[in-house]
Amino acid sequence: MYSIIKRFIDIFIALLALFILSPILIPCIIILKLTGEHEVFFLQKRIGYKNQSFFIWKFATMIKNSPNIGTAEITLRNDPRVTKFGKLLRMTKINDLPQIANVLKGDMSIVGPRPLMEVSFNLYDEDVKQRIYNSKPGITGIGSLIFRDEEKILSDAADPRIMYAAIYPYKAALELWYQQHASVYTDCMIIFLTGWSIIFPLNNLTQKIFKDLPGRPLLA
Repeated sequence: MYSIIKRFIDIFIALLALFILSPILIPCIIILKLTGEHEVFFLQKRIGYKNQSFFIWKFATMIKNSPNIGTAEITLRNDPRVTKFGKLLRMTKINDLPQIANVLKGDMSIVGPRPLMEVSFNLYDEDVKQRIYNSKPGITGIGSLIFRDEEKILSDAADPRIMYAAIYPYKAALELWYQQHASVYTDCMIIFLTGWSIIFPLNNLTQKIFKDLPGRPLLA
């Protein structure tokens, strides 16, 4: 029953978002077409439901071929590969809104573990790999809320790649927590907290509402 309700909520929210956010989406499309490298959308292969690959939709925020340049799949704060308008889109998370199309298609849900590139997915151990995408990947999720400041964490690290690998055990613990607590209530609260974090980025309520989340380790 939960999966049926979740799919209904996904379609309802996706269609509602397209209607409400069209005054934002349309100008973004026009600006991207006229600036930077004149690319509007960026499609990238990710790992999805039951570990099947699919192509995720995003607004183009980086220069072409960026996954093969510099820090590759790792994006840092003030990353030189990010375009000027792309910085605004990434900061506000607007760059993820085209994933509404993935939700309508059924590749993704509104709430779920973030879909990863294979190189990042392989940082998980085998047990996590077999379980993490028993839920459809989501536009937002518990990992996205806790690691909203991921770019800053990586940018402040002496070695971003070592830090990137170091945070994955905790990401895994968060996503497995979601697998155990997935419900309409949990999904609705994650959606609320996502909106809250955009409006009030310095006032994170996630761990106040979900008091039994795995403890956040100290990241050197």
